[in-house]
Amino acid sequence: MPPTVPAGTTSFDSSLPWALHPQVSLRPETFGALAYHFGTRRLSFLKSPTLLAVVSSLATQPTGRDACTAAGVASDDLPDYERALTTLAESGMICERRSP
Repeated sequence: MPPTVPAGTTSFDSSLPWALHPQVSLRPETFGALAYHFGTRRLSFLKSPTLLAVVSSLATQPTGRDACTAAGVASDDLPDYERALTTLAESGMICERRSP
């Protein structure tokens, strides 16, 4: 797995590559998902199935914006998803992927 930036040291930039933090587990639910960080013991709610699809595809897409597009996020809705991803980045649930 490529090195990651520690939680709290960066904010979300949709033009960069992102991934679910290695210590985070997702549990799909009807409303979206629960995200649990085993390192910090934080629990976050992904409040829509589309947000779950975005977060799940982060590691396989070149950028955060590409993950949103792949999950079917409309361009008008992109700012809302970027805000949600910013919150997840700030809490350490997702992290920027770095090249080795």
